[in-house]
Amino acid sequence: MVAHYKTPDYAKGFTYLGVLFAVAMLGISLALIGSSWKTSQQRENEQELLFVGDQFRKAITLYYERTPGFVKAYPKSFEQLIKDDRYITPQRYLRRVYRDPITLTDNWGIVRSPDGGIMGVYSLSDNAPRKTAHFSEKYAEFAQATRYSEWQFIYRPTPINLPKPTAPQNNQ
Repeated sequence: MVAHYKTPDYAKGFTYLGVLFAVAMLGISLALIGSSWKTSQQRENEQELLFVGDQFRKAITLYYERTPGFVKAYPKSFEQLIKDDRYITPQRYLRRVYRDPITLTDNWGIVRSPDGGIMGVYSLSDNAPRKTAHFSEKYAEFAQATRYSEWQFIYRPTPINLPKPTAPQNNQ
């Protein structure tokens, strides 16, 4: 005859509590990992927004600076940045209209010039940015932004400072 050992009832309760504790610890660990992943993803999206916004700003700069003649003009549409037909050989300043990495759409806010052209772009997101410091000099004002939509990538031409005319002097 084989003797069967019967587990006492109080031991079953300790096993149950141990399993509950293990499940709770697993849940907390997964929550921490998820939070860390979300923060990491937001930082990556911000870096991509800075890159893409700068690509738009550079394309607008090239379009404006390469305008034939003396009167400079901003592009009227994104398509003009992709294919500028003002030349015999079309110029391409952007390969495509980039997706906004924050809203995950192709829709951008547009900063219009006085003549209606596009002088800049910005994300349409009202979310608060995680990055609030250590911007490059050209984007230093982003440090005070409370929303991504305040990160505006604008090209403003540098005004030409001509010397002031002087009155002719009478040398006698």
